[in-house]
Amino acid sequence: MHDPMALLVADLYQAAGLARRRGERIAKSEGQSQARWQLLSVVSDGPRTVAQAARRLGTARQAVQRVANDLAQEGLLRTQANPDHRTSPLFALTDEGAQILQRMNGAAATAHRAQLQALGPDGAARLHDGLRRLIAVLEQP
Repeated sequence: MHDPMALLVADLYQAAGLARRRGERIAKSEGQSQARWQLLSVVSDGPRTVAQAARRLGTARQAVQRVANDLAQEGLLRTQANPDHRTSPLFALTDEGAQILQRMNGAAATAHRAQLQALGPDGAARLHDGLRRLIAVLEQP
């Protein structure tokens, strides 16, 4: 006998892995990684400190610091003074960073449209609804 919940969790992990690999391919087409893409996206709506970006991404500050430094060194992010904290600069997109982000987001949108079409007119909505219900169940103590 198979445990339906265990099978569902296994399928969720498989789907997440496949989505991550597709994202990596899109990022790689622009010479980036998914981690870099995520950080560019986080600072696209305004300058952030590394700590703020790490909280938003749900990851370690040290990992974000490495990625931010690399992106700044390549001219995709720039630092600016932080009026609230002298030793914690704000990172912001450069024009080149914004262009790369726009190309990656455009490629992702094209892929998403094809995926939605393959799921059918209401397939994505049904899946989304089911996942939201699952999340609510899993959040229960």
